[in-house]
Amino acid sequence: KHTPPLNRHAIEKGRSLKSDKLQQTAAESPIMEPQEIREGYLVKKGTVLNSWSAVWVVLSEDGLDYYKKKTDHSPKGMIPLKGATLISPCQDFNKRTLVFKITTERKQDHFFQASHMEERELWVKDIRRLLSCLNNGKKFARKSTRRSIRLPETVNLAELYALMKDQDDGVKELKLEQDNQIFNHCFTGTGATVIEWLISKGKARNRPEALMLATGLLTEGFLQPADDLSKEGAEGGEQTTFLDQTKALYYFTDSGFFCEGYSSDEDVLLKDEFRGNIIKQGCLLKQGHKRKNWKVRKFILRDDPAYMHYYDPSKGDDPLGSIHLRGAVVTAVEYVPDAKKYDVDGNLFEIITSDETHYFLQAATSEERKEWIKAIQTVSKSGK
Repeated sequence: KHTPPLNRHAIEKGRSLKSDKLQQTAAESPIMEPQEIREGYLVKKGTVLNSWSAVWVVLSEDGLDYYKKKTDHSPKGMIPLKGATLISPCQDFNKRTLVFKITTERKQDHFFQASHMEERELWVKDIRRLLSCLNNGKKFARKSTRRSIRLPETVNLAELYALMKDQDDGVKELKLEQDNQIFNHCFTGTGATVIEWLISKGKARNRPEALMLATGLLTEGFLQPADDLSKEGAEGGEQTTFLDQTKALYYFTDSGFFCEGYSSDEDVLLKDEFRGNIIKQGCLLKQGHKRKNWKVRKFILRDDPAYMHYYDPSKGDDPLGSIHLRGAVVTAVEYVPDAKKYDVDGNLFEIITSDETHYFLQAATSEERKEWIKAIQTVSKSGK
């Protein structure tokens, strides 16, 4: 638990609040500390250097604080949100998806990257709501999901995306061959996929309406272009365009999409690790096997085959390693050797693989630890 964020106005204007003023405020309002709205790991772009690094972020009623480590008492930086603006998705970085940008009243830009789509949507929704409350002098309270401002009021792209990803009733992810390449976990712009799905499910009355929705999903970063043709449509002109063509390939941002050339059996075997459905993803602290230090890693859990891949959240899409979960045992633990030396305590769990390799991990909350353990146990019993 963090100490409450410092009063931004006192810092910015260099004023000291006298004790009698504090007592008067306390008498007027029993709630002194800003309410914490959301907290978790995000990747942030450095304000001086161009490097990206994982930070612990706390959104509270008077702004957003970020910490180098979750256990730090003093924030590395504080971002006042009164008068600030938010852009999501932020497409200033070609190879980075899931980025959003906060610009403060003093025109300073801060860039944050989430580890998956749902995570970004939750942060963006709460920050937008808080900005609205701050600018209108109201107290923060969560409302129903915000409507997209680019489309009619009745359209909710986040909900539409969730329906499209439904295993039984959504858009089917396919393995498609084109131009001597194999595209896994993707679908075409037309044919029996996106446009037809939107019309058949009553989400659009006709092709122009369906095309408008698909373009909205692409512009907002829910869908990604997979091949050269679709990338040209998305990035070539002044406006993002979703192509209603069978040769244009797309994929869900949170899917296990990958592209490969025709390759040897060894390569196909390696790629097989990524063929399962994504069951759960997010950031955890992981203990290194050699140096025993703890680092934030993005984890993606897949079933059938049962694998958990981990990544440096601030870098590209290549995994640092994988944990084969078939027959693995996962348990909550209260003690890990050397953990306290690194200020890591609580919400720990251990995975022991079938070949007796031990992995020690830490979740942000006890609820998150329960969810990861349950998901890993299910996959380890059912997956290959």
